[in-house]
Amino acid sequence: MESPSFTIFPTSETGSGDYTEDYEGGYTETPGGMCDKSWVREFRGLYEPPLFWLIFSLGAVGNLMVVFIFTTVRHRLKTMTDVYLLNLAVADLLFLGTLPFWAADATRGWVFGLGLCKILSAVYKINFFSSMLLLTCISADRYVAIVQVTKAHNLKNKRLFVSKLVCLAVWIISGLLALPEFIFAQVKPDHRGNSFCVLVYPNNLFNRTKILVLALQVCVGFCLPLLVMVLCYSVIIRTLLQAKSFEKHKALRVIFAVVAVFVLSQLPYNGLLVVDATQAANTTIKDCAISGHFDVAGQIAKSLAYTHACINPFLYVFIGVRFRKDLLRLLRQYTCGLNQRGLNKMQAIPKRPSVMSDTETTPALSL
Repeated sequence: MESPSFTIFPTSETGSGDYTEDYEGGYTETPGGMCDKSWVREFRGLYEPPLFWLIFSLGAVGNLMVVFIFTTVRHRLKTMTDVYLLNLAVADLLFLGTLPFWAADATRGWVFGLGLCKILSAVYKINFFSSMLLLTCISADRYVAIVQVTKAHNLKNKRLFVSKLVCLAVWIISGLLALPEFIFAQVKPDHRGNSFCVLVYPNNLFNRTKILVLALQVCVGFCLPLLVMVLCYSVIIRTLLQAKSFEKHKALRVIFAVVAVFVLSQLPYNGLLVVDATQAANTTIKDCAISGHFDVAGQIAKSLAYTHACINPFLYVFIGVRFRKDLLRLLRQYTCGLNQRGLNKMQAIPKRPSVMSDTETTPALSL
């Protein structure tokens, strides 16, 4: 997901041949001449703000509930997946926190200054990469917990420590991958005088910098997680089909839902990013009309990719029976106004080992 905007055509900064701007506002210079793409900006101003606010609202509620449960119920973080899920919820919340700023940027331009433009661009990308890498870790952990049951049980305490180190590594790697956002984010005016927070890449030979940034995003943010998901869940499915459990069909449905949602939400946008990288090398479409339609397609695909941040809590957490019970119990306690002693008793309820969907017959597949 390229932040904060999407364009199929690299555009040249007025008066300079050293940089390319990554946004679709006003008149855009292409190999075929000047294109009037102000209608793309107008479409963005009408389309993105309401959708971004909807994603922000739904995602904030879901992820705050996840963080609330994990930080309120004692002894909740006992498995690797629990640690990953808490970090995933935090990453999604930080990512969602940038959407109101991009919604404002789409309607009236960037009014928050260069510093906040760079910081929010970097924060956006840090949490995008961390979310994708944490989903990768969850897939690998489920493989170990289900396929390598004996090893997982014997190394239970060690795995919990390793999960914390892995999360630290994920955040560090995501921070490094987000450096281009911090370096290249700039506030630039369009032909109407409105300023926008955009990425301005060095216009070196064949736009190598932009191509490298897009390649890293597609590889780390989509190809790697998808590859790990397919490999891990394929083996998990084979293991489940051999198991004698009446709950295995429910677990299989959850697996298929996880993979399907990831592919449907991320594939369109990453596919368009590949086209964008190809265009950066000046080897693709030069027609203005087609360029504008690709820009609009990029806006729609980007919004679809963003929905993953509000779907994650329902796809990875709320399907768990134990999580729902904990949530309902907490809500009941607060609603009824019970005293802190009663709340502490509730929090002290022992926790069963879990990884995907809380059931008595498939504890290794529960969250």
